[in-house]
Amino acid sequence: MSTQDMQPATPRRPEILAPAGDTPSFLAALAAGADAVYLGLKHFSARMQAENFGLTELSRLTDLAHAENARVYVAMNTLVKPGENAAAYRLAARLARQVRPDGLIIQDLAILDLARQAGFEGGLFLSTLANLTHPEALAQAKALGANRVILPRELSIDEIRRMGEACPEGLDLECFIHGALCYCVSGRCYWSSYMGGKSGLRGRCVQPCRRIYRQGGAAAQALFRNAENEERQAARRDGKKTRDGRDGRSSRDVRPFERENRFSRQLRPPARGKEHSGRFFSCLDLSLDVLAKTLLDIPHLVSWKIEGRKKGPHYVYHVVTAYRMLRDNPGDSKARKVAEEILEMALGRPGSRARFLPQKNNVPTTPDGQTSSGLLAGKIRVEPDGRLVLKPHFELLPQDYLRIGVEDERWHATLPVTRRIPKAGSLILRLPKHKTPKAGTPVFLIDRREPELMRLLKSWQARLDALPGRPSKAVDSAPRLPRAVKPRSRADMLLRASLPQGRETRGGRNQLLALWLSPRSAEISRTVAPRVAWWLPPVVWPEEEEALRRMATRLWRDGARHFVCNAPWQRGFFPDALPEDADLLAGPFCNAANAPALGVLAGMGFTGAFVSPELAREDLLALPEQSPLPLGAVLSGFWPVGLSRFGLLGVKANEPFMSPKGEVFWARQYGGNVWIYPGWPLDLTAKRQELTAAGYGFFVHIQENPPAGLPEARRQGLFNWDGALL
Repeated sequence: MSTQDMQPATPRRPEILAPAGDTPSFLAALAAGADAVYLGLKHFSARMQAENFGLTELSRLTDLAHAENARVYVAMNTLVKPGENAAAYRLAARLARQVRPDGLIIQDLAILDLARQAGFEGGLFLSTLANLTHPEALAQAKALGANRVILPRELSIDEIRRMGEACPEGLDLECFIHGALCYCVSGRCYWSSYMGGKSGLRGRCVQPCRRIYRQGGAAAQALFRNAENEERQAARRDGKKTRDGRDGRSSRDVRPFERENRFSRQLRPPARGKEHSGRFFSCLDLSLDVLAKTLLDIPHLVSWKIEGRKKGPHYVYHVVTAYRMLRDNPGDSKARKVAEEILEMALGRPGSRARFLPQKNNVPTTPDGQTSSGLLAGKIRVEPDGRLVLKPHFELLPQDYLRIGVEDERWHATLPVTRRIPKAGSLILRLPKHKTPKAGTPVFLIDRREPELMRLLKSWQARLDALPGRPSKAVDSAPRLPRAVKPRSRADMLLRASLPQGRETRGGRNQLLALWLSPRSAEISRTVAPRVAWWLPPVVWPEEEEALRRMATRLWRDGARHFVCNAPWQRGFFPDALPEDADLLAGPFCNAANAPALGVLAGMGFTGAFVSPELAREDLLALPEQSPLPLGAVLSGFWPVGLSRFGLLGVKANEPFMSPKGEVFWARQYGGNVWIYPGWPLDLTAKRQELTAAGYGFFVHIQENPPAGLPEARRQGLFNWDGALL
């Protein structure tokens, strides 16, 4: 069957879109009646931990899906580094020739350009990682040639409907209905990358949000002691005057930007209080279940998406089956009850509505509770002879898969069940000595291979084996890259954390004052507004869009021409035809990292761009000579490891908290978002000369006021400079 003959998805009957991380899960999706399946390849996939697919295998799977009137979407949704343009182009070309999927899921603007150059004729779907969070973003996406936008998981039903009503004709919408939630907004999480180069934007997140953090009590005292020791050691090295009266160099001797970014603060002992710990940022799963019917008939919303490319066929089969029932029988109470029972068997985490219900502004975390995936099978008993025994709460079947402990515990282990164990029977657990758990450690059933499902998948595998598959075809062409421009120098920006007063409004020599655009900052004097570089927020939610548009319009009318957009879609807040004096920069949160993406930004009217601070040294230094736009970089300041709309539960804002490894963080609320910061700022000031020699023409220093008592960490804030962006 050709893709043209397939039944189109509509708002009244949206497609059930299933995940697949391997062939059995793909076949389970088809067996359960999924209308579409999405998956990743060995490269350029935002779920690199999944098994993923090769092209020859995928061509057969795609033919099988098309024979079943199902569509296939391939995720090429990672950040593309400067040296990967040709590889991404060749992969898109091979997909177009050999696999012929129905759509590509993309994050990086580069793929919008490279895929069409490569001859890909299917749909181009902008991922949640591309951060299209408000109505104007949809118009910009349509203008760039996107066919679908995948909505963020933080939206309420009212906001989803608002997005649907604002969506331009010719653009479809997709939203998540079930599966894992990230605490941070997609495309605005650098936590894993900041801690060691394993980037969520590259599909390699190590999930630091799932860990146990501590705050207050003994943790706070330890932080304070460490801070005092570090202050004394630093004073001895620098010759500074300390609290014990020793003389040293005056702080006035440092250069202006060093002084602005020294982040000096008055250390004081923390208040006495009980230490508390928990998985403050570990989210429950999203599960709309019976509420999914409220999504029916929302304009342009044609796809219900299930998260879970790292899940097994049991999960995929059960969740697809349940949501097919809920979609096809929205008013049937019996079908609703059966679907809920099926979802209970799917082996995900405990469920949450997240922010879907506007009257219930829920935070989907339970710091003192259980957010581990799988079904609790029981807890370990230690026999007098030292054997570890599990007496399960339910029957265990051969090929069932168990996890001992919780995912974020480094010693946790997984093992298969080799024989049937009746309910309350005895299963002896044999584990390596270095992974020996204590009595009471929970055991979870994380995958089940029941005989009925295995027989069903075997029949589907036989059908797949009968298909020939299309052979690989070499691609000998190369992409057309935009023409590079010469570097252009301009004044550094100082992005202030507070409003300037008096002489501060004039800026300084070779320094441009910058402010975050907010209702308070937008009230600044008309005479000052044109001298300021206005930074738009990294995330704009639907109810914030109109106010932001009014502020930007008023500042533009008052003569302001320096603006930094922190998502490409914010271009729509400014006139289509920009005057010659316009200075519209793409900000660092745009995650620009390669020449084709910068070419798209140039075509949108941007006059320059800050590159992604995630890039490693080699990539940072290589990009300017390829860039069609003048480039800048974040040189110093507190760069957030993540932004969240879910709020804080269990951890206090503006107070340090610690990871299991003793790393320090802090959180602050700005408007409707929580910003999480590391305890040590980004600092590439010593690399300025290298960056300038490579072609960077401007820099920004981000000022932030950290909480009192935050230790001045001696850890270098080089981000990925000396490492690699994996």
